[in-house]
Amino acid sequence: MSATYDIISKVIKERRSIFPASYIKKEIPVEVINQILETANYAPTHKLTQPWRFVVIRKDGLTKLGQELGKLYKELVSPEQFLQKKYDSFAEKTSQADCIIAINMQVSGKIPEWEELAAVSCAVQNMALTAESLKVGAYWSSPPLIDDLGDFLSLAENEKCIGLFYMGYHNEKPWEPNRTSMEEKVRWIEG
Repeated sequence: MSATYDIISKVIKERRSIFPASYIKKEIPVEVINQILETANYAPTHKLTQPWRFVVIRKDGLTKLGQELGKLYKELVSPEQFLQKKYDSFAEKTSQADCIIAINMQVSGKIPEWEELAAVSCAVQNMALTAESLKVGAYWSSPPLIDDLGDFLSLAENEKCIGLFYMGYHNEKPWEPNRTSMEEKVRWIEG
């Protein structure tokens, strides 16, 4: 095996979703955030539409995002379904993160939308792997409220938010992945 394969395989296999409750109060340098974002730009993209668009939310922006999510939850959920614990969780989770990147997709109309979603997903995978390699915890959250964040994020008409990428340093120890064998998921046709 090559050294490059060994390194990338290790990073892929050790990548885990690290949730905000595990984050410690330590600022992620802007240079590290930029490294994570830069690798997103190398995701595969059909017809080079490069549909990934990101909004970096830090510092006081995190408080504003938590307030906006709470406001949207209050507006969009019926009083019978409203849960105070859920409402409070938005401010709590956003305050635990050091940085949240809004994952947005620009729809070009040149290719099927699912292909642009796949490209953005590949970009986020690059971000997740880079974050892991830099010892930054991360996870992609996609609460239903993201559909209503367009104004807050100043998205263009052909853009949509498809998730929030929470990031923070952490002290979690690696744990074994919960994966079934590839043999259960692969069939071969050779003749």
